[in-house]
Amino acid sequence: MSALPTVAIVGRPNVGKSTLVNRIIGRREAIVEERPGVTRDRNEIDAEWLGHEFTLIDTGGWMADEDGDDLDAKVSRQSEKAIADADVVLFVVDAAVGATADDQLVADLIRRIDTPCFLVANKVDNEKQQHLIWDLLNLGVGDPMPVSALHGVGTADLLDEIVAVLPEPEFEEEDDDPNRIFGVSIVGRPNVGKSTLFNRLIGEDRAVVHDMPGTTRDSIDTIVETDGGPLRFIDTAGMRRKAKVDQETEYYSLVRALRSVDKSDVALLVIDATIGVTAQDQRLAERVDASGCPIVVVLNKWELLDADGRDAAMTGVERKLHFLGESPILRISALTGKSVNKLWPALSEAIEAYSTRIPTRKVNQVIRAAQVAQAAPEGGRVLYATQGATDPPTFTLFANKELPRTYLRYLERSLREAFDMGNTPIKLRVRRR
Repeated sequence: MSALPTVAIVGRPNVGKSTLVNRIIGRREAIVEERPGVTRDRNEIDAEWLGHEFTLIDTGGWMADEDGDDLDAKVSRQSEKAIADADVVLFVVDAAVGATADDQLVADLIRRIDTPCFLVANKVDNEKQQHLIWDLLNLGVGDPMPVSALHGVGTADLLDEIVAVLPEPEFEEEDDDPNRIFGVSIVGRPNVGKSTLFNRLIGEDRAVVHDMPGTTRDSIDTIVETDGGPLRFIDTAGMRRKAKVDQETEYYSLVRALRSVDKSDVALLVIDATIGVTAQDQRLAERVDASGCPIVVVLNKWELLDADGRDAAMTGVERKLHFLGESPILRISALTGKSVNKLWPALSEAIEAYSTRIPTRKVNQVIRAAQVAQAAPEGGRVLYATQGATDPPTFTLFANKELPRTYLRYLERSLREAFDMGNTPIKLRVRRR
């Protein structure tokens, strides 16, 4: 397995950083909108040019401390960390506006490092605008390269320059199965503490945490080494009801969050215990359950409840999320870290069940015993059964005729109980012989 070199894209807000990211990777991954502050977290995306692979780091807009609020300051710190850690830096400036005071401050940061840097003069759409770039020379970070991220002008030349200075990938010793890293998505309504929990679990202040719904616009993830092996944690944007998603930005955040759930092996469903299970929580739980991955219910902000509030919160979960079956329910405080350590064994058990492989002989023993205890209606019978896949456990049943859904649910429950698979989704495929 190799660690790809990194290219950080930095600059003040609204100069076209995310548009440049999308142009380089050739698809709409970073969220773009014509107003500052849309990108708030570091978003890491793998890219390739002429056979050279690298990781793009799309950062939030850098602002001077006196120009923004507490959230802006945290976003700026993320940009500064990206500059310090990257192998190559792309400093994006709006050529149509010219060098601003904030641009000069970013340039001051870049001049302190030895990392190769390219000054990208964005929004130069044609040759008539070429003269705009020369005013940027006073930033003191090299010759500006004119591009139009929106139209693609000059981006190929820029990429040629980037790959020419990229370091070679660093190869690490491979594990037995280096390509199989289980994904854990952290999902929930806005402002329930997902990013705080994400930071607590990965042990690094990587997602921007602020008491404002929707601060996480992109799904971001990182791999964490645990006692049970590496896990990939995905911090998704807060999910809202579709009727409330009236901005293009939030629409793409929702799409990306649901895509993250679909790619996950386990989902942590975070609920604000001080509010209880809402109708939005119910619908979200149904959506995640339908994706086919195990769910661990996380009641966050537990420390803020008294005894009566805790009883009410548990009653609400049991009543409104009953369809999740045997999903574990953990009561934690992401802010203080209390009981967060209980997530690790819960995740380990869910992943173990999700990747369970059962010998064919034992599968058939359970199916035969289930049919003896309760025969299928109208002479239906499973002649043979085998497990065809894991993640989730998938069983193929060879039957003499079509089996009713109610009977298939009975067989599924029999397999689940026999092999102690908890709340792990089980798929049954029926083939007629």
